Amino acid sequence: MASFVTEVLASSGKLEKEDLSSKISKMSRKVEDAKEEVCDMINKRYGDFLPSLQGSEELMVQVDEVSKEMDVLKNCIETEVQQNIHVAVAEYAKLKQQLEKNTIIITMLGHLKEFHNAMEEFNKALLDKKYVDAANQLEKARGSVDSLKGWKNSQLPLLSALSSELTVQRENLIYHLGDEWKSLVIWRLPSSKEPAGLKSCLKVELNLSYACSKDGEVKPPALLRCVLQALAIQGDLQHKIKLFSQVLLKTMLKPLVMYPSLSVRVTEQQGEGTILALQCLEESQEERSTPSQVYSKLLLVLKTLHSHLLDVSIGDKKLSAILGELIWEEISQCIIHECLLYSIPTNSSQLEKYNTVIKETEEFEKSLKEMEYLQGDSTDLLKYARDVNCHFASKKCKDVIVAARKLMTSKMHNTVKITPDYKLRLPKLPAPGSAVKVKQENTKEETTMENSKQMSAWSLCLPACRISESVQQLMELALNTLCEAVGSSTQCALQLFFTVRNIFQLFYDVVPTYHKENLLKFPHLAAIQHNNCMYLAHHLLTLGHHFRAHLPQPLSEGVATFVDMVPGFRKLGAQCFLAQMNVQRAELLERLSTAHNFCNLDDEDNYIAASKAVRQVIHQLKQLGTVWQDVLPVSIYCKAMGNLLNTAITEVISKIMMLEDISSEDGEHLHTLCQTIIEEGPLVFIPLAEENKNKKYQEEVPLYVRKWGTFKELVIVLRANLQEIVDRWADSKGPLALEFSSSEVKNLVRALFQNTERRAVALTKIK
Repeated sequence: MASFVTEVLASSGKLEKEDLSSKISKMSRKVEDAKEEVCDMINKRYGDFLPSLQGSEELMVQVDEVSKEMDVLKNCIETEVQQNIHVAVAEYAKLKQQLEKNTIIITMLGHLKEFHNAMEEFNKALLDKKYVDAANQLEKARGSVDSLKGWKNSQLPLLSALSSELTVQRENLIYHLGDEWKSLVIWRLPSSKEPAGLKSCLKVELNLSYACSKDGEVKPPALLRCVLQALAIQGDLQHKIKLFSQVLLKTMLKPLVMYPSLSVRVTEQQGEGTILALQCLEESQEERSTPSQVYSKLLLVLKTLHSHLLDVSIGDKKLSAILGELIWEEISQCIIHECLLYSIPTNSSQLEKYNTVIKETEEFEKSLKEMEYLQGDSTDLLKYARDVNCHFASKKCKDVIVAARKLMTSKMHNTVKITPDYKLRLPKLPAPGSAVKVKQENTKEETTMENSKQMSAWSLCLPACRISESVQQLMELALNTLCEAVGSSTQCALQLFFTVRNIFQLFYDVVPTYHKENLLKFPHLAAIQHNNCMYLAHHLLTLGHHFRAHLPQPLSEGVATFVDMVPGFRKLGAQCFLAQMNVQRAELLERLSTAHNFCNLDDEDNYIAASKAVRQVIHQLKQLGTVWQDVLPVSIYCKAMGNLLNTAITEVISKIMMLEDISSEDGEHLHTLCQTIIEEGPLVFIPLAEENKNKKYQEEVPLYVRKWGTFKELVIVLRANLQEIVDRWADSKGPLALEFSSSEVKNLVRALFQNTERRAVALTKIK
């Protein structure tokens, strides 16, 4: 009967469900038991560090058996549920939920098994120096831990122990890889306390060792590849290569670029490795290495590194490519600033020879690309070499400005004589439109800037004077720069032309500021600065015209001119000299102020003071005359001295005319003092060094001293009687009337003569 009931129930599916329920319950108990035992074993193994190899293996077998039973039960349930879904959805859903919970637990146990197996394999691989296998196993273990972290039901203490173990073993692997790297790449460097320089560079040495394992089974290239690939898997390769690149750049590559006497020595040691060492073969006389020298030294180092260290593929990249990415930008900038910059020609005639440097740079980059240090087609280094015209112009302009500023800040008192027959000498320029460049070396081909038809022998000539030697050199610098512009490319010519304009603008701004105190303090320098400005203005008138036709467009269309700068230079020179003139005038008036207004000269102290003041004025003018002698042009010299002398005698005249009472004794003293000025005043006019040629200018004093006639008339009046004064007035037609007004003469008569009938009669005639 029982078997019959069983058959009926089985056919109806009820018994099957009861069997499934009982099986799931039993399976849940088995899963929970397995979970507890596995977690306990994992905690003891990775948390408490207790050895239990046999037990762990039995547990792994138990987990596998439970997992298989779970799979069979799962398939059975899914089949039964699908057949009877319309009958018992709720019952089967509950059973399936319980089964899924058990499945999650089994999956977690599987991850724990994978972690354990991976760590066991990692330890074996590490002992056998199979670093790639060890790194891969460590990554598998990391994947298992990451999977466990994704489950919400994961036990946090257990995960913490696994993560800690993973971190410890990763650091252990990195430590072993670091030791292997240090044994393969050995740096010998100078002490950090030792100052940087050529001597410290000679202590730099890089040993690429072939250190094998003790049994000799692992060959150096294979070991190196294993170490590098393991570092790459662990994500530490970039850091190692970056540190290596920094040391390589600082201690080897950059010094080879910077020091021309430094070279590299490569020593092959049979069976041991290769040594790269820096050495100084001989003291180089050159300050900078040539590009070819730099390229050959760098290639020797990089080729050695490539063949012994970097010719290893890491993924889809060579190790040399990784190093190249790290060092290229910095080493290329070093080559540019420490080598190529100084190889740029200083003369346009040398530009064609620079094609050799461009080819050398192309070959250098080609070699680097073959070794995969470089990936791109064009780099900043090659672009810099190819843009030589632009760099030449920039370097030339910079050098010119530096040289010009040095001349402007040099001492002004070193002078050269400029004579009327002086002409600015220029190199012979090619015919307009021709491509022939100016040859400055050929001085025999020089011509002077003059027209075939002359207006006169002295047209457009500077008067004889002295200018600063530095200003003459400045003009020569400007001429040489303009000569470089002739035949150059348009861009280069424009840069050079406007650099010349900048030279003169710099002079306009720098010299008055830099020499400001000295220009006010020393009249000699003020006169020289005046001449300098007039000299520059004179030549700027025609400088642009001479070069315009020989320069490329748009300079040849009228842009090349300096005429607009001429008024500014003339004004600058005039202002400088006028400022000095004002200083001298102030000193003259200050000296005359000590004369007590020339009153009461019958008092001995007053007379001595007045006499001293007059003597000081004459002495000051003589000193100025000597200082400016042979410096200023004669016409400027005479006008300047005449103006200062006129200031002095105008002040004397005004002081005497203000006197209300002049005794006969006072009159004699005044006459004596004024006579001193009349006698010695012309002697301050000594514009030329030859004394016999100065007489002409001393006789022409009335032309330069506006009040000279007035002063002489005053001196005559001081000793004249009433009749002589009336006669010199001559009804407003005499010489006295030309210099003084009637009121001034009357006041002078009243001061000189007592109030008598004769004076009254004389005053009536002066009207």
